[in-house]
Amino acid sequence: MGNCFSDVAGGRAAVGGSAAAASAASGNDAVDHFLKSRGLYGSQIELSFSATNMRDRDVLSKSDPMLVVYTKGRDGTLTEAFRTEVVLNSLNPTWIAKHTITFQFEVVQSLEFHAYDVDTQFHNMDVKMLKLEEQQFLGEASCVLSEVVTRPSRSLTLDLVYREDPMVSGNPRRCGQLIVHAEECISSKTTTEMILKCSNLEYKDLFSRSDPFLLISKIVEVGVPIPVCKTEVLKNDHHPVWKPVFLSIQQVGSKENPLMIECFNFSSSGKHDLIGKVQKSLADLEKLHSSGEGEHLFLPPTAGHNHQNKELKSQIFVEKFSQSSRHTFLDYLTGGCELNFMVAIDFTASNGNPRLPDSLHYVDPSGRLNAYQRAIIEVGEVLQFYDSDKRFPAWGFGARPIDGPVSHCFNLNGSNNHCEVDGVQGIMIAYTSALYNVSLAGPTLFGPVISNAALIASQSLANGGRKYFVLLIITDGVVTDLQETKDAIVKASDLPLSILIVGVGGADFKEMEILDADKGDRLESSTGRVASRDIVQFIPFRDVQSGEISVVQALLAELPTQFLSYMRSRNIQPNM
Repeated sequence: MGNCFSDVAGGRAAVGGSAAAASAASGNDAVDHFLKSRGLYGSQIELSFSATNMRDRDVLSKSDPMLVVYTKGRDGTLTEAFRTEVVLNSLNPTWIAKHTITFQFEVVQSLEFHAYDVDTQFHNMDVKMLKLEEQQFLGEASCVLSEVVTRPSRSLTLDLVYREDPMVSGNPRRCGQLIVHAEECISSKTTTEMILKCSNLEYKDLFSRSDPFLLISKIVEVGVPIPVCKTEVLKNDHHPVWKPVFLSIQQVGSKENPLMIECFNFSSSGKHDLIGKVQKSLADLEKLHSSGEGEHLFLPPTAGHNHQNKELKSQIFVEKFSQSSRHTFLDYLTGGCELNFMVAIDFTASNGNPRLPDSLHYVDPSGRLNAYQRAIIEVGEVLQFYDSDKRFPAWGFGARPIDGPVSHCFNLNGSNNHCEVDGVQGIMIAYTSALYNVSLAGPTLFGPVISNAALIASQSLANGGRKYFVLLIITDGVVTDLQETKDAIVKASDLPLSILIVGVGGADFKEMEILDADKGDRLESSTGRVASRDIVQFIPFRDVQSGEISVVQALLAELPTQFLSYMRSRNIQPNM
């Protein structure tokens, strides 16, 4: 804002901001580039700030406060993201400059705020040029972005605190309050509707035509695709026209972010053949629609052959491309909907003796987490912020409790009456305790725990609850009761429930992918009933250990879509 002064709220003045800082669209270029390069764009959130009862560090006048916003990494490292302008002579400032940040459901986005009293001699400088060590520190506060966006008012009040000596432990001194307010940008509410068709698809079956479906993925990290949408399977069709697909900015990012569109020939075994694929952004697809032209599919080179893609005769066309504004995932969270976390842990004997270091259940005295513990923490630390009471149902399966028969759904806390534990730490404590109080057995059955989770979801629904349930199943082996599991999933597909499955260890999990409808038909029960929607997401834990995307990002990528598909299919509106 240069030397522009404002008379907001009785003569308070803002100085030192640049035009970019005052812009609602401003953001940190490095963070912006980081997110764009990884395809992790979600809803754009505009944060605004005000404070009350701040410390007065000036002798003849009041403080001249400026706020600095930092993002906080998992290792505690702070990265500066934004600075407000300076508000002159005020202990109750309302800053004009706003910070635009991308809300990523898959990530815990920790923020830290530092307030400074800017000395008079620096008032004519751009705030970006100020050396913070030359300013007087007024206090600090911290929060997680999801704590702000889930509030009904989308406003969170934080205590500003100050330590006389940061190196000395003890309770910090309160020195005012910081109010953080979030507004979702209109562009984040934009949903794209497309009708896609293909022509001249190649034959993949010897005695019949192909059964094609499309899988649309966003590309993150080094070209790694994360599925965000799939079409239905069309039987015996080489010129398929699929039902409309809906893609939101929260799913795919900006219109320029690359998408991988893959056409598969469906196989009931779950091993679908790739017919061809194409990489296009939403902007590219809009141009295809406008021109009426098609884009040739290609096949990537096979091992041992040349490194050029093989262009096919098959083409993809965009029959319809339209954009509209719809209620978003954040609208529902702000409107009072909650996500309730549940977990079920595999205690079958194939995990190995928990007391031996080669066991998947081995609890390392050094504090190093095993795969089960890592999955619990990485998923739980994200979902806990969307659950107000943070009491989580936790079960085990495939073990024999002391002096009892093998149980395929027992309360992890050892109680006969209730299954809930307090917080993610409560799950960790109950898990460790159970390892010493049950005998590992088998087989691996999912049906009972899914049915238990579905019962809780159905009871909440019957009582008018506005809750959506997320069941995390962690297992080391292929499910034994595959058809019973399918039946339970199909039945649960009508309920406010999603199921996340993490496979740990070295087992062959190919059969498990049948439960995840990302690359195939929706599940069918033994009575012929088809699942009303896809509610399962499966990933082998070893995949995300070797890659650069975390288990949380890979597992939770589909959850907002599954949540919205349930709410919209039942015409449930958020309380706005």
